[in-house]
Amino acid sequence: MDQFIILYLKLFFMMTPFFVMSAFIAMTKHASKAEKKRIIFKICVAVFVTGMLFFLFGIYIFDLFGITLDAFKIGAGTVLFLSAIDMIRQDDTPTAIKNTDNDIAIVPLAIPITIGPGLIGVLMVYGAEPSSVMHNVIVCMALLASVVSVGLILLISNKVQHLLGKQGLKILPKITGLFVSAIGAQIIFSGIQGFFKL
Repeated sequence: MDQFIILYLKLFFMMTPFFVMSAFIAMTKHASKAEKKRIIFKICVAVFVTGMLFFLFGIYIFDLFGITLDAFKIGAGTVLFLSAIDMIRQDDTPTAIKNTDNDIAIVPLAIPITIGPGLIGVLMVYGAEPSSVMHNVIVCMALLASVVSVGLILLISNKVQHLLGKQGLKILPKITGLFVSAIGAQIIFSGIQGFFKL
């Protein structure tokens, strides 16, 4: 149970839920309740399916390109850390998410806003590390729980917006960014430690 909670919290914060929520609010302000629910469902499905694909088949990508696990940890941790810095320094809604001409559920809300390079990298690391069947099941359940949690936050996004206001929505992604930067730093240190043990 402790392992599940730890993995769940890591994956949840790496999905940057409050940044996703602020982006969702900005992009769906003219959508009906039914349309918002449809978009949320598609986001959740896309994130879970994409995450599972990288978790299950990441090890084959390593073999294909000849990448070591420790090198990938350093790379993925760096990307995650830099993404967190962008979140902390971000003042406005990114211009990339202001275009609503296409289906916004898959791109950009699911990919790359919810499941970005950092989260993809971490899932690939989890999938490539030697582990038991139970550990893999726990990772899958933690991923599912994280996706459901993000979906629930999006469902109540209007209430959260009224409660916090615009300034509050700007602060939440920065707080999330601090947690994500710490996770990224930990992954980098783990990769460096493994590299010097070789």
